[in-house]
Amino acid sequence: MGQLIKLEVLRVLRNRRYLFFTVVFPAMMYFFYSSSFKDQTFNGIPYKTYYMVSMATFGTVGAALNTAMRISLERKSGWTRQLRLTALPGWAYVLSKVVAAGVVTLPAVVVVFAMGAFGGVHFPISTWLGMGLAVWAGGFVFAAAGVALGYAAAPDTVQPITMVSYMGMAFLGGSWFPLSGGLKTVGQYTPVYLYNELAKYPVNGVSVGVSQIAGLAAYLAVFAALAAWLYQRDRKTV
Repeated sequence: MGQLIKLEVLRVLRNRRYLFFTVVFPAMMYFFYSSSFKDQTFNGIPYKTYYMVSMATFGTVGAALNTAMRISLERKSGWTRQLRLTALPGWAYVLSKVVAAGVVTLPAVVVVFAMGAFGGVHFPISTWLGMGLAVWAGGFVFAAAGVALGYAAAPDTVQPITMVSYMGMAFLGGSWFPLSGGLKTVGQYTPVYLYNELAKYPVNGVSVGVSQIAGLAAYLAVFAALAAWLYQRDRKTV
């Protein structure tokens, strides 16, 4: 399984489209937002810090959901069918996708955080580590969602479905701007909103939000169960 994870990671990192949409694009958006709002604050948090976290999570979600398109292409090419003829168990294949997604999300976090640090965001090392850990760990929720999407959507429709899901969750999750009113009423229950709130806890200087962790854990359980069921269904139809 280790070789499969290594192969998956190398394939992703060589993909220029992946690098643009999950690393370069979030970094560009962070530069735009931090330059536009400069010294303004939201709930006591400087906007440049708010958007640093939001764009790091945005890139991480994109990198994780990108798993859906790779799985769909592998199904279309017959690669998954060939793997089922080997001694590799099904759970190992799915787990390799989730673990690889966890690895390839790191560039988005590192690049955006580095831009924040050079752009005037200053924290103790413990706060940086806390934010980084929250962003990285939360990405596994969306890695499981990516696996589920990869088996749920047909190869011809997986890309638009993934992009709509990605942008929709980012919008309702407050990645582009702080939510208020009716949008917040709806958005506060979405996985990206919970993810963003969890990632900002080290910035607020308070204890980790139990409700955010519980909510993300519930989403992880649902996405993982759905991915397992869809994988088994796909296996029976092959």
